[in-house]
Amino acid sequence: MAGDTAFGLRREAIGLREVLFQSITAMAPAAAVAASIPSGAAFAGGSLPLAVLVALVACLFTASCVAELARRLPAAGSVATYAAQGLHPAVGFLVGWGYVFVEALVPPLLLLQLGFTTAGTLHQEWSAYPDDLWWPWALAGAVVIGVTGYFGVRASARFGTVLGVFEVLVFLVFAVWLIVRAGGHNTLSVFGTSHTAKGYEGVSGVFAGSVYTVLAFAGFEAAAPLAEETKDPRRTMHRAVLGAALAIGLFYVVTTYAMAVFVGPDRFAGFGASGAASWEGVARASFGLFWVLVFLAVVNSTVANANACANVSTRTAYALARIRVFPPLFARLHPRYRSPAAGVAVQSAVAVAVMLGLGLAYDPVTAFLLLATIIVTVVIGVYIVVNLACAGYFLRRGRESFSPVRHLLFPLLGVAAFVPALLTAAGLPVFHFVSTLTAPVSYAGPVVGVWMAAGVVVLLALLRRHPGRIAETARVHLDDSPTPDPLPNGAVQP
Repeated sequence: MAGDTAFGLRREAIGLREVLFQSITAMAPAAAVAASIPSGAAFAGGSLPLAVLVALVACLFTASCVAELARRLPAAGSVATYAAQGLHPAVGFLVGWGYVFVEALVPPLLLLQLGFTTAGTLHQEWSAYPDDLWWPWALAGAVVIGVTGYFGVRASARFGTVLGVFEVLVFLVFAVWLIVRAGGHNTLSVFGTSHTAKGYEGVSGVFAGSVYTVLAFAGFEAAAPLAEETKDPRRTMHRAVLGAALAIGLFYVVTTYAMAVFVGPDRFAGFGASGAASWEGVARASFGLFWVLVFLAVVNSTVANANACANVSTRTAYALARIRVFPPLFARLHPRYRSPAAGVAVQSAVAVAVMLGLGLAYDPVTAFLLLATIIVTVVIGVYIVVNLACAGYFLRRGRESFSPVRHLLFPLLGVAAFVPALLTAAGLPVFHFVSTLTAPVSYAGPVVGVWMAAGVVVLLALLRRHPGRIAETARVHLDDSPTPDPLPNGAVQP
């Protein structure tokens, strides 16, 4: 199955702006600032801005590796193709198998957050509204994401751009406002270790805070699966991946600094995701109705993130289906919009089923934590493999461009940065600040294990019966000649 420019995904449909915001919205910056990054305050306290800066530097090592591979291997398979080329096609298949699985779980994760955030806020404002009536909002979000995905990458990417601009602007304006109101309390001491939380003094507190903050950077690679639909993909992908990681990392630093100096560095250890000591709580207490914009930005962030990750899952599934290691259904394209319409439909059905199934079986917050643990565990594992793949690719195939710093030192530093985050996400108490997971969140490990074991079984079956298909995982379809005949559904004849 060659990558026919006439009959594959729509070529040159989007540019740098859209793919940049594909990665930005996949990082969910507003939701991360309001709900994820504050978890690090329990350890780093008022030194959380330093912890965020450390996490940014650590993530840039991996972002650099992804960007280098995206420039050389522009493919919808993205991380699967990188691992296949840099390590082995079998590893590429397993990476793709795990990546599609967790990226398909991101939309239901965010729909749950959309539901319980909206219901909780409405209940807080109007007590007559039931705080457990979250699912209508989640279903509405699922419809929006499904429709934008159906109309193709141009519609979904532009939709994501609008949402991304709104959420970033709201929190930047709020951050500037906080800094101005802090006045003489502005201090660079928050970039030192003197304000860490009790029991986590000094460097240990900053390290613990940075490990939790690293998890807020997940998604910077989300531009890569749109390579085959992007103008000048080799140059654009490189700029988008690195640009998103750097820009949102600095956004995290500025917003965290602003809140730390406004609240007070020595009181910041009690800052969290809800209550009076939270972004919404501070907005309510000190800035009147501005809290409404903060609330809308967080809700907006959940929709934008779900939209971006739906693009990732459907494009990666399409790439694997076109080489027949995934069911051919996922390779079917809409004849007009060139979107993987069948994949979008399956993604939407999975999102609704998982969201309602887990959310009603437990509760939306517990279901959110379970899905988040599954997703982060696999995604960080993928980052570690991609770092190794970067070193492997440039040592084996790209020797003419090999740089000891970019292609050996950075991958090793990237692995070193994400191993602690992987252990933390999995709840393995290697560090004293890691909490052991309890049921049902602890089910995440067995779920991931079963899925990856199933992938190994499929891999062995394909290696035995169709070994050539696994080898195709390393193929970069943009480099192929447009020779095959199209099928009526828009896929390509094998």
